[in-house]
Amino acid sequence: MKSGNPSETPEEVVEQQELIRKVIELYDEKKLEIEEFNSECLGVVDDYAVDIVHVPRNNEDNLAENQCEEFRSGEVQHFIELDKEGEIVRIVWF
Repeated sequence: MKSGNPSETPEEVVEQQELIRKVIELYDEKKLEIEEFNSECLGVVDDYAVDIVHVPRNNEDNLAENQCEEFRSGEVQHFIELDKEGEIVRIVWF
């Protein structure tokens, strides 16, 4: 059994890495505009709504007004949750 790094990075991994890079870039841009993050929508990257949530999650995170309109309306099908420090909490796709 061979182990170690693959000779080539699978395309889906490259796509995931690019998505995460874009999400962190959006977080960094919004961090310049917003003094302190709470439970809120940062925007959309590709087909993913990007939300800030509490860790651990609380009821505020589930309020519709704190979720991206694009996700609620079905315009985007997936979402990525970040904590207030920009760390990924979870990624959900349906």
